[in-house]
Amino acid sequence: MANPKLVPNDRMSALIAGIQKNAKRGMRDLDTILSEFPDDPRLHFLKGSLQAGREDYAAARISMRRAVDLAPDFAVARFQLGLLLLTSGEPHAAQEAWGPLHALPMDNYLHLFVQGLTHLIQDQFDDTIRLLQDGIARNRENAPMNNDMQMIIDEVRRTMAGQDKGGAATSSVDLLLQQARLKSTRH
Repeated sequence: MANPKLVPNDRMSALIAGIQKNAKRGMRDLDTILSEFPDDPRLHFLKGSLQAGREDYAAARISMRRAVDLAPDFAVARFQLGLLLLTSGEPHAAQEAWGPLHALPMDNYLHLFVQGLTHLIQDQFDDTIRLLQDGIARNRENAPMNNDMQMIIDEVRRTMAGQDKGGAATSSVDLLLQQARLKSTRH
């Protein structure tokens, strides 16, 4: 699709401010603006983020998928779609969604997060922690994402400590599902 009609930045800022004041009304405003700008991937991503925050994960996947379909290079949306899939117990679908992010520079925080979460899927916890910490150190754009990655690190450490004490092993998928239940999504 060539040059979709995008919401002007000042209107997008007003929408976000409205959502922060009143999420329910903000969602209605978002739907209204989406009817005017149906090809703006940022709106679909925002809607998916709000839906995930309300724990409507099925709808969130659809909205985030639409954002990525409209803008395949929208790296943050692609990452969050993969994370949503992963925390929904779909690690293979997450890896598919993240595929293009492997082409990012090795020191890009999203690339590091994807690498860390890929190691988590493989139950390679030390590498998971190292890569997620490196990604957090490099991410100056999205503090809530750093918080989410830190929550995963903390959960991995708890899992590792439980294994060291002779506790039952937890799979990476179980670990992520626990983390997903704990987090409040703020993308």
